[in-house]
Amino acid sequence: MRYAIALVAISLTAAALAAGGLGSMADDGPAPQTGAVSSQAPLRIEACLSPADMREEVGERRVIPPVAAIRAARTVIPRAEIQRASLCRYEDTLVYMLTALRRDGHFVHVIVDARTGTVAGQY
Repeated sequence: MRYAIALVAISLTAAALAAGGLGSMADDGPAPQTGAVSSQAPLRIEACLSPADMREEVGERRVIPPVAAIRAARTVIPRAEIQRASLCRYEDTLVYMLTALRRDGHFVHVIVDARTGTVAGQY
C-alpha cells in the first residue's frame, strides 16, 4: 500500500513539474489595471453571442479572431491560463470577455475590444 501511495505522489509531482505548476510565484504580482474599466465598477454585459454567431462575426471580419484577443490579454496577464473567451455586447460595441486563472489561484476578467484588439480593461 505504501508503494502505491508513493507512486501516486511521484506521478503527481512529475505531472506538476511538467506542467510548470511548481516553483516560485514571486513574479506573479498583482495584475496591473488598464483601460476604462475600474475594479470597483462591475461591468454590465448585455448579452453574449452564441458560438455560431461568434464564428459568423469572425468569418465576416467584423471582429478579430478569439486567438488575437487572447494574445492581447496575455500582454496584461502574461502567465495566466485563459479559461473562457466569450464575444459579448457592451454598450454599442462588441467585446471579448476573457476569464483567466492567475498562478496565485485568482480569476481575472479581461475585456478586449473585438474590433481593434486593444485591452479595454480588467477586473
